[in-house]
Amino acid sequence: MRLSLLLSFLLLPLAVMAAEPSAFGAGNLDSENPYGLTEAEKKILQNKQTLKQNNKKLRSQNSEINSLRERVDGLQSVLEAIAQKSQANRVALGDLNRDKESNSFMTQEKLQKLDLQVKVNSENIAQLLLAMETLSAVIDEQSNNYVTKEQYSTLVEDVNAFKVLVASELKKRTAKPKRANISNGALATQAKDNYAAKKYDAALNDYKTLISRKYKPAFSNYMAGQIYFAKRDYGKAIAHYKESASRYKEASYMPTLMLRTAYSMSKTGDKATAKKFYNAVIAKYPGTTQAQKAERYLGQL
Repeated sequence: MRLSLLLSFLLLPLAVMAAEPSAFGAGNLDSENPYGLTEAEKKILQNKQTLKQNNKKLRSQNSEINSLRERVDGLQSVLEAIAQKSQANRVALGDLNRDKESNSFMTQEKLQKLDLQVKVNSENIAQLLLAMETLSAVIDEQSNNYVTKEQYSTLVEDVNAFKVLVASELKKRTAKPKRANISNGALATQAKDNYAAKKYDAALNDYKTLISRKYKPAFSNYMAGQIYFAKRDYGKAIAHYKESASRYKEASYMPTLMLRTAYSMSKTGDKATAKKFYNAVIAKYPGTTQAQKAERYLGQL
């Protein structure tokens, strides 16, 4: 009897120690930092972590797909607008063909240009449709499969190419009419705006066109001289100033024309003639700003 009690007292601490790990959470897969796992439990924990990562990727993928679908909707709107423009061109072409015999202002060149525009629009629409089909196919594929980095890069390239195509089409639609089709008054306004914005090359082309049309040749030559003066091409500036003065000697801009002619001559090395022009400005326009500048420049020669 005493032996049995003694054995019971000796075995009791061992039994308590054997049960202790489970009491502190060993083998608990739901624990933040599980420990004491068996090989099977470690495999289960690894699978749970992999599943969690896959769910995170799936949510990210769904977000990308939704974004791409929104882009496709936007592209669809642009395509519909271009299609409507093409249809309007077709209708206009049909009307022009029916009226070309009775309309004395319609020329064969205009008909050819309009027909070419219709063909270009048709080709653009075909390309847009092809791009839309390609994008839709890629999106459908991404909906069912994981999108790799290479696939996403390809999609971005397709979208960028589509943007370039749309931008080109919009640029054609908003292009300014050719200079030959602009009236003299509109061209003169355009030349004035280009000069004010210091777009000298564009303004010079406008004024040269006006000179060729013999539209206000005195003023057009004066402005051409002003542009060459601003570009420091003094020889050409002198030529246009001379032409302007020969056509209208009483113009309001004559003091400036003579002053800048003198300055241009001094820059080309003809100081003797420059002095004559400076003296002429001083004598003919006394008290003016141009006369004051002429006196100062004359003193520097």
